[in-house]
Amino acid sequence: MYSGIETFGEIVKNRALLKPNVCFVKFENDELTYSEYHRGGNKVANIMSSLGLAKSDTCAIMLPNCPEFLVAWLGLARLGVIEVPINSAYKGDLLANILNKAKCKALVISSQWVDRIKELSPELNHLRHVLVVGGKEEVEDGRMTWYSYENLMSHANEAEIDVEIKPSDPSLILFTSGTTGPSKGAILTHRANFSLARTACDLMNYGPDDRLYTVFPLFHVNARYTTILVALLADCDVVMHNRFSASNFWDICRREQITCFNYMGSLLTILMKQPERPDDADNPVRMIQGAPAPLEIYEDFQKRFNVKITEAYGSTEVGLAAVNRADSFRKGSCGKAVPIYEVEIHDDNDEQCPPGITGEIVVRPKEPWVLFSGYYGMPVETVKSWENLWFHTGDSGYMDEDGYFYFVDRRKDVVRRRGENISSYEIERVLNKHPKILESAVIGVPSELSEEEVLAVVNVKDEEVLSPEELLDFCQSRMAHFSVPRYVRFVKELPRTPSQRVEKYKLRKEGVTEDTWDREFTSYKVIR
Repeated sequence: MYSGIETFGEIVKNRALLKPNVCFVKFENDELTYSEYHRGGNKVANIMSSLGLAKSDTCAIMLPNCPEFLVAWLGLARLGVIEVPINSAYKGDLLANILNKAKCKALVISSQWVDRIKELSPELNHLRHVLVVGGKEEVEDGRMTWYSYENLMSHANEAEIDVEIKPSDPSLILFTSGTTGPSKGAILTHRANFSLARTACDLMNYGPDDRLYTVFPLFHVNARYTTILVALLADCDVVMHNRFSASNFWDICRREQITCFNYMGSLLTILMKQPERPDDADNPVRMIQGAPAPLEIYEDFQKRFNVKITEAYGSTEVGLAAVNRADSFRKGSCGKAVPIYEVEIHDDNDEQCPPGITGEIVVRPKEPWVLFSGYYGMPVETVKSWENLWFHTGDSGYMDEDGYFYFVDRRKDVVRRRGENISSYEIERVLNKHPKILESAVIGVPSELSEEEVLAVVNVKDEEVLSPEELLDFCQSRMAHFSVPRYVRFVKELPRTPSQRVEKYKLRKEGVTEDTWDREFTSYKVIR
């Protein structure tokens, strides 16, 4: 592992010098060697410089998982241009807001999404150059110039560009998942990215014999810094796909000889609900890392698939703040604080809570530049998040006597009903145990009695039929009476971010819809 390197351009250069013709990333239909990666990054840096971009300018990337995304990321890092990875699902006002908020002068985008930019052109205040991957020719529309990415690359200079890049320099503006509201752009330095990757390497004991697999998008921190950068540090390679296939997942791992992968959201639950096969345990995967590790399937998952589970707690802003190691795993916990951070639980007065008492998880760094540097263009939100010199995560949790932390819920996901604080996470855990349910999301909706009522939004497995009454019967023996949902709504799929987190703010905005079942208008009774 390269302990002395802390900028992205330098670590790729180092690998390319040592093993130029070795494949680094295998895509579904393509491969990228270290030499191709290194030379492509130099080309992008020179292209951007010729277009007038310089260190501290901003450039957006809106691509699927592909070699062009990795090469553009590297080229911007070498020039010192701050990258703005954009969710490929964004369009309209949200897309315009991000491009304007981050003051992006250039954009690298797939040809399949260019119409979104053309429609927004009059609203984009800073964008002047659009490099289209899969585009055909150069076009000047009066406000911006459109280029064929492939044409530019075919004529670009491969010489290294002379720009000093320091570990404390901003690397990218990464917009948060937006699970509780509009996205904010977190500014992350090269050192912050490397600190996250080194923590992941330590947790998983990665080495040259590993082969990592990810289906998470490169515009998210997981694929970037706990897969790609991790592989560069550990001297191993990566298999990257664009989509998650539950039915083919383990066959892919066997075929590609995958040793480790990351999980988030409901990935483990979905894999566990696949039909059992006699070869489930016959796979090369040794260990997996992510969050959350559902208590109800933790032991059965490890036994069925013959893997070890680790868990971690973190966010876009902090990277990984706590880790739950496989050799000292404590069920239900997200682990102990990592060495680079202080982690505490604070009450509403920002006083530290004693062990066992739930409050907000707060974090502060012991080393410079490992935490995010603020929200780009949002000084008020930045200062507010750093109240009393602690970064306030917005997550509820508690710590036990041994220093293990336990995530309880997003603070906005705590439903307040008739004087009771109800964890949506805990209700979802019960709902997801039902054999007919694929996944669920629980939110609070306004009550006519003040405070809130519980609404369960449920995705039933294909070819299964589930009535609201049957679901509530299942709940009654498994949770407190005040936690049993009043409302039930069945949907074909939940709105999700590319990192597979449910976008609950969208469900809250929809609220009680016409197709929502309300037990108050039926004869159904909850037994106290």
